[in-house]
Amino acid sequence: MKINIYVLKGVSMKKSVRDLSDIRGKRALVRVDFNVPLDEKLNVTDDTRIKAALPTINYLREQGAKIILVAHFGRPKGEVKDDLRLDPVAKRLSELLNVPVMKLDESVGEEVKAKLSVLKDGDVALLENIRFHAGETKNDPELAKQLAELADFYVNDAFGAAHRAHSSTEGVTKYLSPAVSGLLMEKELNMLGKLLENPERPFIAIVGGSKVSTKIGVLENLLNKVDTLILGGGMTYTFMKAQGYSIGNSIVEDDKLDIALDLLKKAKEKNVGFVIAKDIVIADKFSNDANIKIVSSKEIPDGWEGVDIGPDTREEIMQVVLNAKTILWNGPVGVFEIDKFAGGTRSVAQNVADATKHGAVSVLGGGDTVAAIEKFKIPAESFTHISTGGGASLEFIEGKELPGVAALDNK
Repeated sequence: MKINIYVLKGVSMKKSVRDLSDIRGKRALVRVDFNVPLDEKLNVTDDTRIKAALPTINYLREQGAKIILVAHFGRPKGEVKDDLRLDPVAKRLSELLNVPVMKLDESVGEEVKAKLSVLKDGDVALLENIRFHAGETKNDPELAKQLAELADFYVNDAFGAAHRAHSSTEGVTKYLSPAVSGLLMEKELNMLGKLLENPERPFIAIVGGSKVSTKIGVLENLLNKVDTLILGGGMTYTFMKAQGYSIGNSIVEDDKLDIALDLLKKAKEKNVGFVIAKDIVIADKFSNDANIKIVSSKEIPDGWEGVDIGPDTREEIMQVVLNAKTILWNGPVGVFEIDKFAGGTRSVAQNVADATKHGAVSVLGGGDTVAAIEKFKIPAESFTHISTGGGASLEFIEGKELPGVAALDNK
């Protein structure tokens, strides 16, 4: 298990920006995750990720550092695309910080160096979309070197990009030292690390999503950690078909039936509770005006497909969640985007919020999970921690080494 490189009993073993002394007047290259949604008028519609970086930016400002932010936006694939420039992000960041942010039209080079030379202590600059350079995603050493030349030390606060070995997340650390975590990165490593290494029990995981294939490693690793695993979403029907049940027109991965059976067997061997739907909401089409009914999970008729967990399953999940002391939730348990099929995910979200209110530690991950609690208008404060990294948090839970974390200095 490579996780121990980063965490030991929930304490990050990587140096944090807090471990640096005497940084006044020094230039900090800070990798942030500002990949935010925009509307047609190029206004930021959800600034959660920008707000998540504020503690690190404000800490560096208070310490008198000169802050140079580097971020990616969208998938320009190495080409300059005007609709993927970071100007709207700089505008929103400036509003949140209540100070002007210097926005540059390039990421590296002599012109960038010249413009950054006027930065005063506490000033903030934002480089242009780093993915305008094809070398970024190829982890090009030359681009990494050019980034390193801009600063005196490196801070990675982009947990959401930490599973990528790119020039601005991993390559740059070969040429710029010290290289430390930001406050958001530190918080993510501590929360996820404690969850996996030293959870208060009972520890349960709720894993949803449409495909078993994207969650095999996660499910296998969690079976070594949790007391109960609750499975939901489209994955359910692969597990049902594997057990010989009829699943009608439900989504299924026929090439993963053996894996599903193997996971069920492992859960039994390890004495881990495995909650899978006993009743299902089925629909005759994939829309809000569909006809729906509730059936046993063992007998979904032809022409119908499973879209949500039924009332008996919701009740069983509620009992498990409310008795838990530590909860990991990644992925919805039904097609929550369609109101008619959202009841199960809404119920789970409320259960997790209620358990948190009564003292459980809850950690949520995945874009769909966050979208669900936003849809149901459950405040983020109702949960202990909402991870900002979808793919990164999944790979961390799976036990994989994250290149953007491994590259940082050890304590």
